[in-house]
Amino acid sequence: MKNIIIGTAGHIDHGKTTLIKALTGRNTDRWEEEQRRGITIDLGFTYFDLKNGDRVGIIDVPGHEKFINNMVAGVVGMDLVMLVVAADEGIMPQTREHMDILGLLGIEKSILVINKCDLVDEEWLELVEEEIKEELEGTFLEDAPIVEVSAATGEGIPHLIDVIEQMTAKEVEPKEINTIPRLPIDRAFTLSGFGTIITGTLLTGSISKEDVLEMYPIGKECRIRSIQVHGQDVDRCYAGQRVAINLSNVKKKEIARGCVLAPPNSMKNTMLLDVKLNMLPSSMRVLTNHARLHFFTGTSEVLCRAVLLDKEDLGPGESGYVQLRLEEEVALRRGDKFVVRFYSPMETIGGGVVLEPNPERKKRFQQDVIEELKQKESGSSEDIIELHVKAHAETMVTLGELAKLTALSMEEVEADVRSLEAQGKVYVFQMKKDVYVWHAASENAMRETLCETLRSYHNSHPYRYGMKKAEVHMTYLKKVKANVFDLYMELLVEKGVLRRHQEFLALPEFEIPKDERYQRLHDQMITVFEDAKFDFAKFSEIPFEEKERPMAEDIVMFLVDEGSVVKVAEDLYTRKHFMEEAREIVEGMLREREIITIAELRDALNTSRKSAKPIMEYMDSIKVTKRNGTESERVAYV
Repeated sequence: MKNIIIGTAGHIDHGKTTLIKALTGRNTDRWEEEQRRGITIDLGFTYFDLKNGDRVGIIDVPGHEKFINNMVAGVVGMDLVMLVVAADEGIMPQTREHMDILGLLGIEKSILVINKCDLVDEEWLELVEEEIKEELEGTFLEDAPIVEVSAATGEGIPHLIDVIEQMTAKEVEPKEINTIPRLPIDRAFTLSGFGTIITGTLLTGSISKEDVLEMYPIGKECRIRSIQVHGQDVDRCYAGQRVAINLSNVKKKEIARGCVLAPPNSMKNTMLLDVKLNMLPSSMRVLTNHARLHFFTGTSEVLCRAVLLDKEDLGPGESGYVQLRLEEEVALRRGDKFVVRFYSPMETIGGGVVLEPNPERKKRFQQDVIEELKQKESGSSEDIIELHVKAHAETMVTLGELAKLTALSMEEVEADVRSLEAQGKVYVFQMKKDVYVWHAASENAMRETLCETLRSYHNSHPYRYGMKKAEVHMTYLKKVKANVFDLYMELLVEKGVLRRHQEFLALPEFEIPKDERYQRLHDQMITVFEDAKFDFAKFSEIPFEEKERPMAEDIVMFLVDEGSVVKVAEDLYTRKHFMEEAREIVEGMLREREIITIAELRDALNTSRKSAKPIMEYMDSIKVTKRNGTESERVAYV
């Protein structure tokens, strides 16, 4: 069974509510004020079943000009629209505005219903039909089937039902069920014994009892206590269904029309929107930069300013890229349709589609900005995800953040990222809790930067193994988490871009050059070490030329790593064979007696206490000896 949502549109008093009662047997005027005044103020809703088993939900959209915001809200989730025109009046101004709004919101499937046919003769009916056809020429309603009815007498109603069944059987597109649920709320109220109840048309996904969802933009988590679809209790509702949901943990006063129910962290509140705005050809207004507008989307109505990004102004029938700067937060998704109305007097002037629901603040007439918006306008969800990944060049971006930015499900994001990875457009770094994504162009730029940096570093410090990994991290990728950075370094080593030695990074072809300067400095320090034996000379006191001292320090560290020199203590170095000799002497002393002292080691090595103390501490560090309670006494480590 398909769930189909049909909306009515048309001028006040053209019989929309009566028509729905004729189709369903129910009255959609919910409020006492509506019953008294005979007009639909809010969104009336009812349903009926087709012969093929499909269930048709009908939304009675207000026809009065003052309630146009409710009319826009009613279009959310519609599959088909019945445009109702009274035979005795023909197309009226409000009918034209409804037609404009339906076109702007992307409604394509429609039936033109000429109502009150019992009030006119055949000749008049022909004239009205001809006038309507002329009026609809060039609009989305141009090829809509025309059905003549009298809701009051029931004439033509069976034929209308047949037309609805034919159109919905062939043309209604399946809803997006395998994505995040999104329910724009058009009504919230309380019932004694139940608490808060909200209603709306589920646009995408599905919602089950006990699900925990978030109310955007207020940021309140709430649990689904119960669900009704067409007055029946159900455990789960699906995209395309008109639903009433009983919520816990949220009060009616916290909810307003315009709120959206969706999974926690699946969307992001925003006060900026990048859009493609199309001005109505019938509009008499010219939109200027920074003009104040009423913005309608889903069930939201927000005031905003329009910043024209690629045009000085927009006249009737023109289109342009615009950043809307909202006065209140909303939560939207790329591809959402919207309508804008002039601030004062209130009249519909245009509408369009959201290209980026979470943009940065933009300046006008920036060519790169305009090119990016063109790509977003024509691109798939995969293209949009690629643009978001590219925008996070310095930080990388997680799959969760991509899902939040795009309002797509994790499954959809994962599929798009896998595709981008297979095409070589992104790199993926799998961590325990998160998956990080980086654009190949950003990685390539960083790779070139690192290679150039290391090339320069090797020239400046020829006797070092390379640049410290921590220094690379903090200089070039400080906004990237340490464990993700480590994975990236591993990738570069694996690809042969870098070589790693302990905590140093170098170009793969780099070797420490044992040139004339290296040999000279090497021989100078080795001579000092040999002459000093166990009476160590401080390295800082070796008389190197001042400009060569940093290079000598690099060479001695290289020799320590190589193993021919030992660092005994800070600023004290000696030849390896001297420390091996000292170790043999210490081990021999410990075989003879249980406890040895620094003074005894001093005498055994024929050196000073100043040198014997660091030698004994060195023996502690390599686990030959350990303290025996006092600073000067040692016992064998084992």
